[in-house]
Amino acid sequence: MKNEHLLKYEKIYDVIVVGAGHAGAEAALAVARLGLKALLFTINLDNIAQMSCNPAIGGLAKGHLVKEIDALGGEMGRVTDKSGIQFRMLNTKKGPAVHSLRAQCDKKIYQNEMKRVLEEQEGLDVKQGIIEKILVKNNTAYGVVTHMGMAYIAKAVIITPGTFLNGLIHIGEASFPGGRNGELSAEKLSFCLKELGFEIGRLKTGTNPRVNRNTIDFSKTKPVAGDDVLIPFSADTDELKMPQIACFMVYTNEDTNEIIRKNIHRSPLYAGKIKGVGPRYCPSIEDKVIRFPEKTRHQIFIEPEGLNTLEMYLNGLSSSLPEDVQLQFLRSIPAMKNVEIMRPAYAIEYDYCPPYQLKHTLETKKIANLYFAGQINGTSGYEEAAAQGLIAGINAALKVKNAPEFILTRFDAYIGVLIDDLVTKGTAEPYRMFTSRAEYRLLLRQDNADLRLTEKAKDLGLITGERFKKYSEKKLLIAEKLKELKKTFIFPDEAGAKFFKENKSSKKLEKISLAEVLKRPEIKYGDFEKILQDKDKMTNRVYREAVEQAEIQIKYEGYISRQVKQIEKAVKNEDVKIPPEINYKKVHGLSAEAVEKFSKIKPESLGQAQRISGIAPTDVSAVMIYLKKIYYLKEEK
Repeated sequence: MKNEHLLKYEKIYDVIVVGAGHAGAEAALAVARLGLKALLFTINLDNIAQMSCNPAIGGLAKGHLVKEIDALGGEMGRVTDKSGIQFRMLNTKKGPAVHSLRAQCDKKIYQNEMKRVLEEQEGLDVKQGIIEKILVKNNTAYGVVTHMGMAYIAKAVIITPGTFLNGLIHIGEASFPGGRNGELSAEKLSFCLKELGFEIGRLKTGTNPRVNRNTIDFSKTKPVAGDDVLIPFSADTDELKMPQIACFMVYTNEDTNEIIRKNIHRSPLYAGKIKGVGPRYCPSIEDKVIRFPEKTRHQIFIEPEGLNTLEMYLNGLSSSLPEDVQLQFLRSIPAMKNVEIMRPAYAIEYDYCPPYQLKHTLETKKIANLYFAGQINGTSGYEEAAAQGLIAGINAALKVKNAPEFILTRFDAYIGVLIDDLVTKGTAEPYRMFTSRAEYRLLLRQDNADLRLTEKAKDLGLITGERFKKYSEKKLLIAEKLKELKKTFIFPDEAGAKFFKENKSSKKLEKISLAEVLKRPEIKYGDFEKILQDKDKMTNRVYREAVEQAEIQIKYEGYISRQVKQIEKAVKNEDVKIPPEINYKKVHGLSAEAVEKFSKIKPESLGQAQRISGIAPTDVSAVMIYLKKIYYLKEEK
């Protein structure tokens, strides 16, 4: 069927988003909130924003992403706050750079709330349909075609297919097509991408069994409670209202290991049926048993899927073994001696497009006005997907408006680290965000995400005036608190001696400001309660957050100053742009490997060039010299 003879839908859109998972939801909302006409397609309207794996948002480094999404006007944090049934701040025994908020959610409430937000968003249409083709003319995307043969026309297209792209599910010896267990696979869309000339790879991920709560002996588990003081994800949330409930912890044992070892030949991964590459950081239980034979037990968290369901998610037990084997090894755990599986674990293989084929805006280099976000770019996780969806949505909208593109760098946000890693280095396995990936993590903390990004969101038009007013009040409070701490003193008198004695800190023989005292590792802001008399004010969230910022800025002033200087030095290379038409074969002194990698990835700046794996400093210097030579020649003409 030729494109000109297609049946065309009567309405023309600015941007079409394909896929309504966590990436697609944020992309569609961003487009509509920027004042454009958006259309969001999903295979099944009942499964919008479904939490296919663990119904939890945030966690180590992922909490940073959610806070940044919220600061930029995204929806994930707000919906999590309305559906979270256990909030915990992780890594609190370490420094603030690695503190990460995590929330266990009621997955149906999360899903229904996100669906409601999408349906009520002005300027956004949500439709059910399977997209089989991307319409392209003159290397520019201009619409999509459904399985029913209807063409929908738009100025830009964002593809966010999750694991549905040619998805294949494995449970033991059984394999069948599917994007998730019980759902259709998007096979023709994958074929379309190949026809358009995109390189396609194959990845593998998995999910864990869900079991019946009533068949677990909780007397043989260890309860894991949430925090006493609940901290929301979103700056828009004044109070968390959902009931808070416990999770539970158990361990596997040598009997579990033995059952798995005896049946390992029935695993599709070890039988060679699975070709896709899985995540090293999240191995299946069979991987753990085989790869770490010295470990006699493995930790499992039993986590509720919601308030009104008996389904419990077994975090740490990803598997693709047959269902009968899953039941055997689960029942080897004392707390689950009589357990019943409600949904077996499974592995899923799916297609992805290696992300070096993208610009930092997430627009493809090959096809203009076509954007990829989420697992199609090789990532794993709801938060990584949502972050990409938000950036793709913003940039697609800006391009339609003929406005400057929006790029977050490694110095701005974890989102910038995520996208730069993908575009610069690519990924051969499902990519997950870690705090260790961010070299400037002391500056990119989750607690200051709003201070880093809210003004950018305001400039884009993604947040309300009320939200910006609250942010401005917080900034003013931080400045006032810093001033107060620097101008309030402890004197070398009886009261001063008593303070230092009570807080087990050495006293000073001259007056000393609270700011200087706060730099001592043994002193916390709360120790100044009697001096500042602001205990009542600490019940106010904005005041409490302002105090936290002031304390961190004072305590880590030296470290923060050093990172700022490092960034100032690194920014110089980011500012040196590389023309996309450069012929690297003409650059004198480049190694053959450098020519191949530069030609393939097409770095946009010297900074990006030096981060490409296998690139030596001499290669970057050669490119710099060549650029200077070209610029000088142009100037002489």
